[in-house]
Amino acid sequence: MSDKANIMNDFNGKSTTALLLGSGELGKEVAIELIRYGITVVACDRYDGAPAMGVAQKKAVIDMRDPVALENLIRKVNPDYIIPEIEAISTETLLRLENEGFKVVPSANAANITMNREEIRTLAAETLQLPTSPYFFASSLEEIKEKIGSVGFPCVMKPIQSSSGKGQSVVHSEGELEDSYKNACQNGRGGKTRVIVEGFIKFDFEITLLTISAVDGIHFCQPIGHHQVNGDYHESWQPEILSEDVLLESKRIASSVVKALGGYGIFGVELFICGDDVIFSELSPRPHDTGMVTMISQDLSEFALHVRALLGLPIGDISFYGPSASAALLVKGDGNRISYSGIDKALGVTKNSQVRIFGKPEVHGERRMGVCLARAENVEDAVAAVKQMREKIKAEVTSDADDPS
Repeated sequence: MSDKANIMNDFNGKSTTALLLGSGELGKEVAIELIRYGITVVACDRYDGAPAMGVAQKKAVIDMRDPVALENLIRKVNPDYIIPEIEAISTETLLRLENEGFKVVPSANAANITMNREEIRTLAAETLQLPTSPYFFASSLEEIKEKIGSVGFPCVMKPIQSSSGKGQSVVHSEGELEDSYKNACQNGRGGKTRVIVEGFIKFDFEITLLTISAVDGIHFCQPIGHHQVNGDYHESWQPEILSEDVLLESKRIASSVVKALGGYGIFGVELFICGDDVIFSELSPRPHDTGMVTMISQDLSEFALHVRALLGLPIGDISFYGPSASAALLVKGDGNRISYSGIDKALGVTKNSQVRIFGKPEVHGERRMGVCLARAENVEDAVAAVKQMREKIKAEVTSDADDPS
């Protein structure tokens, strides 16, 4: 009997399975929402014990950048939905298999374009004529030095492919170009030497506008503000208050890119707000880390919205509960045994609060291991609450090697 014959029936009476490519904390929440609809989830990641594997019915461990391994897994599982949840995937394989009839969410084209900063920037700035920062692409230090005059200093250098700010740096002078370029090449994905260099935007703040493309149209969550350190999110809050004109322009830009990419799902659109101007920054065709605040701020989290959309279900109305915030719980150490204390004290900071521990199996250095969530009368109080909650949670990291038994 095939794997599919053992799968529960979904809402249409057909056996359904979803292959989750990437099984971190965001993938875990997606898996939970899929299971709510009776769908069997195969959670795949590069290491065993990834968070989504703790809730999924099946799992697989492969290097998703390996086109042969990825294709073999997809053909073996034969899923109804392929859901990329990270960027380190052979998108060329997804494009080819989508042409054969496999369904990639929101589409293989969206996964491929947004994984590559050159592709998404070219689409936004040149094809759609959306406002962006000045920029150029380069594949060598010599080429960077030749073109640097077009953006000037300070500027931001990023690998063509990376995530969570890896390989990204602010360059203040020509003397810093070589080190920044080495950093981008060493910390980007796929060993590529190509980079994007952007003119530094003096923005007032940056937002994530979660944009949902679904069978019943385009929907938006309340704008999300966030604080980042070295390109990695530390706190986020909702709503970030915008003027009516700025909000309308933000929605116009976001919907333009989302419609161009195609497919159903949620898109995390990052925008710079500069006075009355809105500038497109980046986009991910999946739930966004700053969007974890939606687990407490609204009736349908970004994960629930993503799953509804990709299954072809209507979104309807999104009910916003009130000002909310999230704070990433970062843990430092080296080991595979992690214990937590102080969660009771954290939950005592404010009545409307939650703590989510992701269940990652080990830490080597610093790793995001959980999130604190809170609602309050206003955004400022919500942010203050999640920061206090984070301070009260202590993590102890040890290793099996430390156990004398």
